[in-house]
Amino acid sequence: MDFTLPLRDNPGVFLAAGRDLAAARGVILGVPLDDTSSFRPGSRFGPAAVRLLSRNLEEYSLYCGKTLLELPFYDAGDLVLAPGNTEKARQLTAEAVSAIVGAGKKPFLLGGEHTVTLAAVQGCLEHFPSLDVLYLDAHADLRPSYLDNTLSHAAVAYHLQRLPGVTLYQAGVRSAAREELAGMEKGRFFPFVLEGALREIIPMLGEKPLYISLDIDVVDPAFAPGVSAPEPGGITSGELLQAFRLLEPLGGQVVAFDLVEICPPHDHAAVTALLGAKVLREALLSFIK
Repeated sequence: MDFTLPLRDNPGVFLAAGRDLAAARGVILGVPLDDTSSFRPGSRFGPAAVRLLSRNLEEYSLYCGKTLLELPFYDAGDLVLAPGNTEKARQLTAEAVSAIVGAGKKPFLLGGEHTVTLAAVQGCLEHFPSLDVLYLDAHADLRPSYLDNTLSHAAVAYHLQRLPGVTLYQAGVRSAAREELAGMEKGRFFPFVLEGALREIIPMLGEKPLYISLDIDVVDPAFAPGVSAPEPGGITSGELLQAFRLLEPLGGQVVAFDLVEICPPHDHAAVTALLGAKVLREALLSFIK
C-alpha cells in the first residue's frame, strides 16, 4: 500500500535496516520533540544517538534467537519539527503514525520526550476503536498539567486515561506527586516492579491491540544516566532486557512501540543510548511478526 509521511530528516540509519519501505513490516521513526522537558533538556538528540550506537551491536540477539538481517524493517528518519510548536508536533506525529498503521505496518518511535506517546496513541486510535497501553516509566505522569502546560511530558498518562477506547496499565513507577495518587487506576497501576507487574498485567490484556511505551528512565540511573529526569531506585538494564521474553508472545497484538527520554547531553560514555539501541533491537525482533 502506498502512503506518504510528513517531511523528514535523515540523521543516520539503524543497524541492518532495509531499504524497501513497501516490503517493511516495521518502520522506525524518530520524533525529536523536546519542548516541555522540565529538568534536563536534550532528548531531541535521542533518535540520532540510538542510531549511532546501534553500530556497536550484533544483528543477532541471544535473548530471542533471531537476527535483524532476516527482519523486514525500514528506518524512515526523523520528523522535521519546529521547536516550541508542541501542538504542531503532536499533529505531525499522529499523522505519521496513522499513515504507518494504515499501511499495515508497525511504527517503532524514537523520542524525544514522553509527549510523543500521546500523539502516537491518537494516531493508532484512528484505526483501532480500543487500545491497551502498557506504560513503563519511573514517573506517574498523572498531572492534569505541569507548569500551566496541559500538553506536558508530566501529564501524558493523565490524558491517555481520558482518551476514549484506551485502557492504561502502568509499571515501574517510583515517583509521583501526592495529588497524582487519585489518578492511579486500581488494579492497573504497579509501582516499583517490572517483571512482577508484567506477569500480572499480561493475563488481563486479552487479545486487544496493544501499544507499548517505554521511558528509559524506568531503568535506574546507575545503568541509564542519560535521561531527562533521573530517578534513583529503578530496575537494572538486564531486568529490562529480560522483560522482552515476557512480552515477545504478545508480538502479534503489539501495534506500535515507542522508546523515549534518552538525553545524550547527559549520557556519560553513551551508555544510555547504547541500552536504547539494544532495547530497540529486542523490540523489533519481538514484535514484528
